[in-house]
Amino acid sequence: MHVHILGICGTFMGGIALLARELGYTVSGSDANVYPPMSTQLENAGITLSNLDDTAQFEPSPDLVVIGNALSRGKPAVEWVLNNNLPYTSGPEFLANYLLKDRWVLAVSGTHGKTTTSSMLAWILEYAGLKPGFLIGGIPENFGMSARSGDAPFFVVEADEYDTAFFDKRSKFVHYRPRTLILNNLEYDHADIFPDLDAIKRQFHHLVRTVPGNGLIVAPKADDNLEDVLKMGCWTPVEYLGETKGCHWQIKNLSQDASQFDIHVDGELAGTVKWSLQGLHNVNNAVMAIGAARHAGVPVKHAIEAMSQFQNVKRRMEVIGTVNDITIYDDFAHHPTAIELTLGGLRNKVGNSRIVAILEPRSNTMRMGVHQDTLAASLDRADEVIYYQPADIDWNLDAIAKNTKPPACVMSNIDDIIAYVLKNTKAGDHLLIMSNGAFGGIHQKLLAALKSHYQ
Repeated sequence: MHVHILGICGTFMGGIALLARELGYTVSGSDANVYPPMSTQLENAGITLSNLDDTAQFEPSPDLVVIGNALSRGKPAVEWVLNNNLPYTSGPEFLANYLLKDRWVLAVSGTHGKTTTSSMLAWILEYAGLKPGFLIGGIPENFGMSARSGDAPFFVVEADEYDTAFFDKRSKFVHYRPRTLILNNLEYDHADIFPDLDAIKRQFHHLVRTVPGNGLIVAPKADDNLEDVLKMGCWTPVEYLGETKGCHWQIKNLSQDASQFDIHVDGELAGTVKWSLQGLHNVNNAVMAIGAARHAGVPVKHAIEAMSQFQNVKRRMEVIGTVNDITIYDDFAHHPTAIELTLGGLRNKVGNSRIVAILEPRSNTMRMGVHQDTLAASLDRADEVIYYQPADIDWNLDAIAKNTKPPACVMSNIDDIIAYVLKNTKAGDHLLIMSNGAFGGIHQKLLAALKSHYQ
């Protein structure tokens, strides 16, 4: 069977492409924006890429077209598929019908931390010798790939609440029917899809309705929005992470930089995690993953051992390089909560060293200006902030910069940002670049400029 994928270079659709190839299908695809690390994965897998608007991509006609949710009516490729009556489906439907049927699905949902927690969970199962399949919206360093079919029965999937396709406006995760579900957290996001927080809660409720009675849900106790979801109806046992009475999972003796902490299960010390990650948010992610893995049969002791060897995910506080003791980080943070947590983790790690935050407001929600009131405060723990003003958003970042506690400026040209950083950065500084896109290749451009400057 020949499977052709529209929007193939997104992290999710790229993962679908790798899984389809692993199943033995001929796979091709097209996209408008192609950049690493997904483009590299696809090229290494021998998958042919085309321009999204070129109708020659449909010659010869594929047996099935998988259409990504970024494509809408009016796109030439979509209109070609419909006008020529080609068989088509969505990415989540393809995953459900071709990969997840008869598997024990472990799904990780939430506004923040899905990719990292999914990667942790897949690695714990791998460490335990279970060889899980997985589809993750990033590339876990422990695996070097975002997706694989793995051995039955276990399959880990990052369960995104974004809509499925132009013809299916339900959230992606309702297709997955997990036996084990992590509800990490819930905040308002995806303003281009959901009119308000209640609309997102409703979709999470639909997800909860799909978990069987002999399954398990792992959730934080202190998240009021998730509590609202569960109060809508829950037919599955829930294990909570928190400090209040009745919580199954507790975190104690947390070091300042979060490099070490104890895990207590049902009031008893289960073990101590010592690892290379930072930030309380990652500690919470780890405990949630350990809880889900226990449901799949992995002893907590073994899961804790696995965490000591967890290598994080590309673009999650990934060190791009160090020049003259100046360190460049690439991070995917694009929501004020994630930005604040990322900066807090780095601050606890580097102490009083200078942190320069360089932010591109790229997500659809950010571009719509939804987070204008909370963005400035999320950057309080930086020593300096550089905001990138994209040409294609209709609100100005100057007011945000004026309300930012650290010194802040707004620039609309990446070369100007690099020149400014070269002039104002000194040994010992940490340059934290945050964007959920390629950011014009600023990471490697800045690294090259620093190398040239200090040669």
